[in-house]
Amino acid sequence: MESKKENETIDGLAVSALRALVIDETNHAKSGHPGMALDIAPALYVLFSKHLVADPAHPTWINRDRFVLSSGHNSALLYAMLHLTGYGVSLDDLKAFRSINSITPGHPEVGLTPGVDATAGPLGQGIAQAVGMAVAEEAIAARYPEGKNVMSHYTYCLCGDGCLEEGLSQEAISFAGHQKLNKLILMYDQNTSTLDGPTSNTMTEDVKGRFVSAEWAVLEVKDGNDLAAIDRALNEAKKEMNRPTMILIHTIIGFGSLNQGSHKTHGEPLGLEDGEHCKEVYGYHYPEFTVPDSVYAHFKAGFAAKGAKAYEEWNLRYEAFKKSHPKEAKVFADAFARNVTPYLPKMPTFDPSTLEATRVSSGHIVSALPSVMPFTLGGSADVAGSLKTAIAGDPGFSKEHPEGKNVFFGIREFAMASIQNGILLHGGLLTYVGSFLIFTDYMKAAVRMSALEKIPAIYLFSHDSIAIGEDGPTHEPIEQITGFRAMPNLHLYRPCDARETYAAWRMALLSKSTPTILILTRQNLPLLAHSSEQGVEKGAYVIEENPAKQIQLLATGSEVSLCLQIAKILKGKGVEAEVVSMPCLDVFDKQDQTYQNSVLSLPKEKRYSFEMGSGLGWYKYADHVYSVEEFGRSAPGADVLKAMGWTAEDMAKKVLESLH
Repeated sequence: MESKKENETIDGLAVSALRALVIDETNHAKSGHPGMALDIAPALYVLFSKHLVADPAHPTWINRDRFVLSSGHNSALLYAMLHLTGYGVSLDDLKAFRSINSITPGHPEVGLTPGVDATAGPLGQGIAQAVGMAVAEEAIAARYPEGKNVMSHYTYCLCGDGCLEEGLSQEAISFAGHQKLNKLILMYDQNTSTLDGPTSNTMTEDVKGRFVSAEWAVLEVKDGNDLAAIDRALNEAKKEMNRPTMILIHTIIGFGSLNQGSHKTHGEPLGLEDGEHCKEVYGYHYPEFTVPDSVYAHFKAGFAAKGAKAYEEWNLRYEAFKKSHPKEAKVFADAFARNVTPYLPKMPTFDPSTLEATRVSSGHIVSALPSVMPFTLGGSADVAGSLKTAIAGDPGFSKEHPEGKNVFFGIREFAMASIQNGILLHGGLLTYVGSFLIFTDYMKAAVRMSALEKIPAIYLFSHDSIAIGEDGPTHEPIEQITGFRAMPNLHLYRPCDARETYAAWRMALLSKSTPTILILTRQNLPLLAHSSEQGVEKGAYVIEENPAKQIQLLATGSEVSLCLQIAKILKGKGVEAEVVSMPCLDVFDKQDQTYQNSVLSLPKEKRYSFEMGSGLGWYKYADHVYSVEEFGRSAPGADVLKAMGWTAEDMAKKVLESLH
């Protein structure tokens, strides 16, 4: 029997259905986070039913509004909403919440669940990814004639108190405000609770003042159950022309629970008794996992119909765009399909006397990309001069110049990487970002997210070893490369010269679902006579053959030319050595056994590896591993290498000693 409360409005019934599904999902799974989901359900309902434009029949439509759930632990609510709005998430999928091989995992995963626009869970990353999506929307619209006819949408993000405690959120908020990303709307659920207790234990700042100082518009909803107030706030936010908007929504965590207002509802299912109590409070008298037909009909006639109409209207505009601007439309389509082959920069003819740092070689590619691949966008974390990512004549991406190809990310490594993720999730742009290798410690979690989301992010990391010298141990990486090599679905290239750098860049550009890291030198390196583009494509190859070889010297980056010097010294001592360049170990490991055996053709006890970083991982390839297992020194690079035994003479001596 329906209660009076249920019959008041279809809006109220729909919100109650959302809340009830959250209770059922988490209770059925005996796991999950119902607290925030129950308190913020009205806001998500208003967003989807009255504002967000997307078509569940075409969940990857490129001009849809994006929605990012930064507080990914709130996933049960998102899945319930996707079910009600017709995204192909069934009741059985909701019953499989957090179970093996389901499309309703504990935190949302892009590419797994239709309607999920970003993977989220590590708090704060969703906010930064939403910033990236807003950047992409603005940048793409500015690059094409009449671009706003085919690229014009909003990016919405929902976060909680925990997201705003993470330092990443401030980096992203500051960047977004500076860039005046007015089509970015952040809904902040201030339920004043985290897993361990009330936020008053850890956070007493003026959050509104924080956003105002970062050049955001700030709106406030006093009661998270006031649908009309939430609607008014979203309407006002969409009128902003020069600022992103934060809507602060006051809520009561675990609304309806016997423990509402307590952190006890944050991370554990309510249980059957409390769940039934909640449903009584909501006036929702239906069996478990049951939704009235009127709620389904409401979303179908509202959200789905609105999205289908918008999709059809966009298709008409897109067809007109293709007729009016066929060349640009081809680029537009290729950009979203990541069809980069027609736009690849050509491998130059190198002067054999070339002597340059691989960061400089990379810089030549960065400079050339905009003229051959018009959908590129990249930048660095305030090291453009050192990393060679500056583009001559480019004004830089900004509100005044959204067509700019270079992004000044500032000293925000974590946000930079996470924003790149958001841009790539949005689609339509090919991106790269960069920093010094040592500072990847600030951003590794976002690189991991790139790999998890299976997006082809490109990372340029220079100043790759103790050879940088004067800046000393604080700037000299030791363990960073090893850490990245341990990461699944990530290709790390450490090229030995200009030719290998170009080849590695080509592999990065061609990647469809794997992020790529290029590790680059500060110091000049010679062009090696037998460096090979085809060898880079295989991950490793013999760069200096020796049919009489007694041992093999394996290396990456600057250490390849060092090994060539070592081989000459050893030859003078009667020891024949062959040199193998191994720019990408992961790619080499994926080659067939026949090829691997042709490269590593001697027994492992006759192989020696050389890399100026942690040796962990190299014992897979060689029994003799020469590495750096301590922090560096502060002195000119040549002095540091000499002091730490990284000269050809010192290394040749160590090899000879091992042979006797």
